[in-house]
Amino acid sequence: MSDDEMNIDDIAAGGAVRRRGRGFQNTGENDGPVSTEQTYDRVETTHVKDADTRAARSVEGWIVLVTNVHEEATEEDVTDKFADYGEIKNLHLNLDRRTGYVKGYALVEYETMSEAQKAIDGASGTTLLEQEIQCDYAFVRPPPSGPKKGRGPRGRSASPGRRR
Repeated sequence: MSDDEMNIDDIAAGGAVRRRGRGFQNTGENDGPVSTEQTYDRVETTHVKDADTRAARSVEGWIVLVTNVHEEATEEDVTDKFADYGEIKNLHLNLDRRTGYVKGYALVEYETMSEAQKAIDGASGTTLLEQEIQCDYAFVRPPPSGPKKGRGPRGRSASPGRRR
């Protein structure tokens, strides 16, 4: 076996501990215990003033998902509809490769959450080329994932199973 696959460290008690994996390269010295803890970069998030909002910011801005878009709508039609609510940073109208028509949704990106919220409130339920469109945030926060209230500890001691 190579040094990358297995490394044996001597212990003061006279025993040996085998450590496997690439994280335990042999440095030629015995400096003490080898740490397996990895460090990761952190992405700074911008906190929204409204704690009860369920929207989440994308990497570049606030993206509004517009559904029920007419299949013959153009980028110009969607831009005209949503430019009233703020400066559109990016607009994506996905086309079906087979037919060449719009797939039925559009992504409209705004710089600020207030512009995106105005677009959602103002345009949702209105018509675009004789179809009623619906708007919502493209990215939403997941529900909180913590300990559930009302549940006891889970395990063998908590379950009222049979006893021996």
